[in-house]
Amino acid sequence: MARMSKENVARFFALLAAERPDPTTELRYINPYTLLVAVVLSAQATDVGVNKATEPLFRIADTPAKMVALGEARLRDAIKTIGLYRTKAANVIRLSQILLEKHGGAVPADRAALEALPGVGRKTANVVLNVAFGQPTIAVDTHIFRVANRTGLAPGKDPRAVEEALEKAVPPPYLRHAHHWLILHGRYVCTARNPKCPSCVVNALCLYPAKTTLAAPAAVKASPARRPSNRARVSASPATARRAPRRGRRPAAT
Repeated sequence: MARMSKENVARFFALLAAERPDPTTELRYINPYTLLVAVVLSAQATDVGVNKATEPLFRIADTPAKMVALGEARLRDAIKTIGLYRTKAANVIRLSQILLEKHGGAVPADRAALEALPGVGRKTANVVLNVAFGQPTIAVDTHIFRVANRTGLAPGKDPRAVEEALEKAVPPPYLRHAHHWLILHGRYVCTARNPKCPSCVVNALCLYPAKTTLAAPAAVKASPARRPSNRARVSASPATARRAPRRGRRPAAT
Protein backbone atom coordinates (compact mmCIF):
# COMPACT_ATOMS: atom_id res chain seq x y z
CA MET A 1 0.00 0.00 0.00
CA ALA A 2 1.09 3.58 -0.64
CA ARG A 3 2.72 5.37 2.28
CA MET A 4 2.03 8.98 3.20
CA SER A 5 4.89 11.41 2.63
CA LYS A 6 6.79 12.92 5.56
CA GLU A 7 5.38 16.36 4.78
CA ASN A 8 1.81 15.08 4.69
CA VAL A 9 2.27 13.16 7.96
CA ALA A 10 3.16 16.45 9.65
CA ARG A 11 0.12 18.12 8.09
CA PHE A 12 -2.03 15.13 9.10
CA PHE A 13 -1.22 15.55 12.79
CA ALA A 14 -1.41 19.33 12.64
CA LEU A 15 -5.00 19.01 11.45
CA LEU A 16 -5.90 16.44 14.12
CA ALA A 17 -4.31 18.65 16.77
CA ALA A 18 -6.29 21.66 15.61
CA GLU A 19 -9.49 19.64 15.82
CA ARG A 20 -8.73 18.16 19.28
CA PRO A 21 -6.13 20.34 21.05
CA ASP A 22 -6.22 18.37 24.32
CA PRO A 23 -7.05 14.70 23.62
CA THR A 24 -7.21 12.22 26.47
CA THR A 25 -8.43 8.76 27.35
CA GLU A 26 -12.16 8.16 27.72
CA LEU A 27 -11.56 5.77 30.60
CA ARG A 28 -12.33 7.37 33.96
CA TYR A 29 -9.66 7.03 36.63
CA ILE A 30 -8.43 8.69 39.82
CA ASN A 31 -4.71 7.89 39.92
CA PRO A 32 -2.14 5.72 38.11
CA TYR A 33 -3.38 2.62 39.93
CA THR A 34 -7.04 3.05 38.95
CA LEU A 35 -5.91 3.85 35.40
CA LEU A 36 -3.99 0.56 35.32
CA VAL A 37 -7.02 -1.35 36.60
CA ALA A 38 -9.35 0.35 34.12
CA VAL A 39 -7.08 -0.47 31.17
CA VAL A 40 -6.79 -4.11 32.26
CA LEU A 41 -10.58 -4.32 32.48
CA SER A 42 -11.03 -2.67 29.07
CA ALA A 43 -9.58 -5.59 27.11
CA GLN A 44 -12.34 -6.80 24.74
CA ALA A 45 -14.76 -4.35 26.37
CA THR A 46 -15.93 -0.81 25.69
CA ASP A 47 -14.76 2.21 27.67
CA VAL A 48 -18.40 3.03 28.40
CA GLY A 49 -19.00 -0.40 29.91
CA VAL A 50 -15.82 -0.24 31.96
CA ASN A 51 -16.66 3.22 33.30
CA LYS A 52 -20.08 2.06 34.47
CA ALA A 53 -18.46 -0.72 36.50
CA THR A 54 -15.47 1.18 37.85
CA GLU A 55 -17.27 4.32 39.02
CA PRO A 56 -18.72 2.63 42.14
CA LEU A 57 -15.72 0.28 42.43
CA PHE A 58 -13.13 3.05 42.64
CA ARG A 59 -15.12 4.80 45.37
CA ILE A 60 -14.28 1.91 47.70
CA ALA A 61 -11.05 0.53 46.19
CA ASP A 62 -8.68 3.09 44.65
CA THR A 63 -5.39 1.64 45.94
CA PRO A 64 -3.78 -1.82 45.75
CA ALA A 65 -4.27 -2.32 49.50
CA LYS A 66 -7.98 -1.50 49.34
CA MET A 67 -8.45 -3.76 46.31
CA VAL A 68 -6.79 -6.70 48.04
CA ALA A 69 -8.93 -6.07 51.12
CA LEU A 70 -12.05 -6.03 48.92
CA GLY A 71 -11.23 -9.55 47.78
CA GLU A 72 -11.66 -11.41 44.53
CA ALA A 73 -15.27 -12.49 45.13
CA ARG A 74 -16.53 -8.97 45.76
CA LEU A 75 -14.47 -7.65 42.85
CA ARG A 76 -16.02 -10.24 40.54
CA ASP A 77 -19.47 -9.07 41.60
CA ALA A 78 -18.51 -5.43 40.97
CA ILE A 79 -17.28 -6.05 37.41
CA LYS A 80 -19.59 -8.89 36.33
CA THR A 81 -21.06 -6.73 33.55
CA ILE A 82 -17.66 -6.72 31.80
CA GLY A 83 -16.58 -9.55 29.52
CA LEU A 84 -14.11 -12.11 30.95
CA TYR A 85 -14.77 -10.66 34.41
CA ARG A 86 -13.64 -13.76 36.31
CA THR A 87 -10.18 -13.81 34.72
CA LYS A 88 -9.87 -10.04 35.01
CA ALA A 89 -10.82 -10.06 38.69
CA ALA A 90 -8.15 -12.66 39.42
CA ASN A 91 -5.56 -10.61 37.50
CA VAL A 92 -6.44 -7.36 39.28
CA ILE A 93 -6.15 -8.93 42.72
CA ARG A 94 -2.85 -10.58 41.86
CA LEU A 95 -1.32 -7.47 40.26
CA SER A 96 -2.40 -5.47 43.31
CA GLN A 97 -0.59 -7.93 45.56
CA ILE A 98 2.56 -7.69 43.40
CA LEU A 99 2.44 -3.88 43.50
CA LEU A 100 2.35 -4.06 47.30
CA GLU A 101 5.09 -6.70 47.54
CA LYS A 102 7.55 -5.36 44.92
CA HIS A 103 6.76 -1.71 44.28
CA GLY A 104 5.60 -0.30 47.59
CA GLY A 105 2.03 -0.03 46.32
CA ALA A 106 3.00 2.29 43.45
CA VAL A 107 2.55 1.73 39.73
CA PRO A 108 6.02 1.52 38.13
CA ALA A 109 6.85 3.86 35.24
CA ASP A 110 8.77 1.08 33.54
CA ARG A 111 7.61 -1.09 30.65
CA ALA A 112 9.27 -4.32 31.78
CA ALA A 113 7.89 -3.99 35.31
CA LEU A 114 4.40 -3.27 34.00
CA GLU A 115 4.42 -6.17 31.54
CA ALA A 116 5.44 -8.50 34.36
CA LEU A 117 2.07 -7.86 36.03
CA PRO A 118 -0.82 -10.30 35.43
CA GLY A 119 -3.16 -9.14 32.66
CA VAL A 120 -0.75 -6.46 31.42
CA GLY A 121 0.59 -6.70 27.89
CA ARG A 122 2.44 -4.26 25.68
CA LYS A 123 -0.68 -2.30 24.72
CA THR A 124 -1.80 -1.85 28.33
CA ALA A 125 1.70 -0.85 29.40
CA ASN A 126 1.85 1.72 26.60
CA VAL A 127 -1.45 3.30 27.68
CA VAL A 128 -0.32 3.58 31.31
CA LEU A 129 3.10 4.96 30.39
CA ASN A 130 1.52 7.52 28.08
CA VAL A 131 -1.44 8.67 30.18
CA ALA A 132 -0.07 8.34 33.71
CA PHE A 133 3.55 9.25 33.10
CA GLY A 134 3.52 11.32 29.90
CA GLN A 135 5.81 9.04 27.93
CA PRO A 136 5.50 9.24 24.11
CA THR A 137 4.28 5.68 23.66
CA ILE A 138 1.66 4.54 21.16
CA ALA A 139 -0.70 1.73 22.13
CA VAL A 140 -1.95 0.21 18.88
CA ASP A 141 -5.48 -1.06 19.24
CA THR A 142 -7.95 -2.01 16.50
CA HIS A 143 -8.81 1.64 15.77
CA ILE A 144 -5.21 2.81 15.41
CA PHE A 145 -4.29 -0.27 13.37
CA ARG A 146 -7.12 0.52 10.95
CA VAL A 147 -6.33 4.25 10.65
CA ALA A 148 -2.60 3.69 10.17
CA ASN A 149 -3.14 1.17 7.38
CA ARG A 150 -6.17 2.73 5.71
CA THR A 151 -4.75 6.24 5.42
CA GLY A 152 -1.21 5.18 4.48
CA LEU A 153 0.08 6.89 7.61
CA ALA A 154 2.06 3.89 8.90
CA PRO A 155 1.11 0.61 7.20
CA GLY A 156 1.98 -2.60 8.99
CA LYS A 157 0.93 -6.26 9.04
CA ASP A 158 0.46 -6.44 12.82
CA PRO A 159 0.12 -4.07 15.81
CA ARG A 160 3.83 -4.17 16.68
CA ALA A 161 4.82 -3.30 13.10
CA VAL A 162 2.35 -0.40 13.08
CA GLU A 163 3.62 0.81 16.46
CA GLU A 164 7.22 0.88 15.24
CA ALA A 165 6.21 2.55 11.97
CA LEU A 166 4.29 5.24 13.85
CA GLU A 167 7.21 5.91 16.20
CA LYS A 168 9.37 6.60 13.14
CA ALA A 169 6.77 8.57 11.18
CA VAL A 170 5.15 10.83 13.78
CA PRO A 171 6.98 14.16 14.18
CA PRO A 172 8.37 14.62 17.73
CA PRO A 173 6.01 17.51 18.66
CA TYR A 174 3.02 15.22 18.12
CA LEU A 175 4.28 11.97 19.69
CA ARG A 176 2.94 12.70 23.17
CA HIS A 177 -0.71 12.77 22.02
CA ALA A 178 -0.50 10.74 18.80
CA HIS A 179 -2.09 7.72 20.49
CA HIS A 180 -5.23 9.61 21.48
CA TRP A 181 -5.58 11.58 18.28
CA LEU A 182 -5.52 8.36 16.28
CA ILE A 183 -7.77 6.31 18.55
CA LEU A 184 -10.42 9.04 18.74
CA HIS A 185 -10.24 9.60 14.99
CA GLY A 186 -10.71 5.88 14.39
CA ARG A 187 -13.50 5.59 16.92
CA TYR A 188 -15.63 8.48 15.69
CA VAL A 189 -14.60 9.36 12.11
CA CYS A 190 -12.52 6.66 10.39
CA THR A 191 -14.86 3.91 11.53
CA ALA A 192 -14.64 0.30 10.34
CA ARG A 193 -17.96 0.52 8.51
CA ASN A 194 -19.10 3.59 6.63
CA PRO A 195 -16.22 5.92 7.54
CA LYS A 196 -17.25 9.58 7.65
CA CYS A 197 -14.89 10.67 4.86
CA PRO A 198 -16.89 13.75 3.77
CA SER A 199 -16.50 15.35 7.21
CA CYS A 200 -12.93 14.10 7.87
CA VAL A 201 -10.39 16.89 8.47
CA VAL A 202 -7.58 14.83 6.90
CA ASN A 203 -9.58 13.66 3.88
CA ALA A 204 -7.32 15.44 1.39
CA LEU A 205 -4.22 13.70 2.77
CA CYS A 206 -5.70 10.22 3.21
CA LEU A 207 -4.66 7.60 0.65
CA TYR A 208 -7.67 5.33 1.19
CA PRO A 209 -8.94 4.47 -2.32
CA ALA A 210 -12.54 3.70 -1.28
CA LYS A 211 -13.50 6.95 0.45
CA THR A 212 -17.18 7.43 1.13
CA THR A 213 -19.05 10.38 -0.35
CA LEU A 214 -22.22 12.25 0.43
CA ALA A 215 -25.12 10.31 -1.06
CA ALA A 216 -26.91 12.10 -3.88
CA PRO A 217 -30.65 12.65 -3.29
CA ALA A 218 -32.73 9.99 -4.96
CA ALA A 219 -34.62 11.14 -8.07
CA VAL A 220 -38.36 11.35 -7.64
CA LYS A 221 -40.06 9.24 -10.29
CA ALA A 222 -43.29 10.50 -11.80
CA SER A 223 -46.21 8.22 -11.16
CA PRO A 224 -47.70 6.77 -14.37
CA ALA A 225 -51.15 8.08 -15.29
CA ARG A 226 -53.83 5.76 -14.01
CA ARG A 227 -56.37 4.45 -16.50
CA PRO A 228 -59.94 5.30 -15.56
CA SER A 229 -61.98 2.41 -14.27
CA ASN A 230 -64.88 0.92 -16.20
CA ARG A 231 -67.27 2.61 -13.82
CA ALA A 232 -65.66 5.95 -14.44
CA ARG A 233 -65.88 5.49 -18.23
CA VAL A 234 -69.58 4.60 -18.02
CA SER A 235 -70.40 7.59 -15.84
CA ALA A 236 -68.59 9.85 -18.28
CA SER A 237 -70.66 8.64 -21.30
CA PRO A 238 -73.78 10.59 -22.47
CA ALA A 239 -76.94 9.76 -20.57
CA THR A 240 -78.79 9.00 -23.84
CA ALA A 241 -76.34 6.31 -24.90
CA ARG A 242 -77.92 2.87 -25.13
CA ARG A 243 -76.04 -0.37 -24.71
CA ALA A 244 -75.82 -2.25 -28.02
CA PRO A 245 -77.73 -5.53 -28.11
CA ARG A 246 -75.66 -8.63 -27.75
CA ARG A 247 -74.95 -10.49 -30.99
CA GLY A 248 -77.29 -13.43 -31.52
CA ARG A 249 -80.19 -12.00 -29.51
CA ARG A 250 -83.14 -10.18 -31.00
CA PRO A 251 -84.42 -6.97 -29.46
CA ALA A 252 -87.44 -7.55 -27.27
CA ALA A 253 -90.80 -7.02 -29.02
CA THR A 254 -92.65 -3.83 -28.16
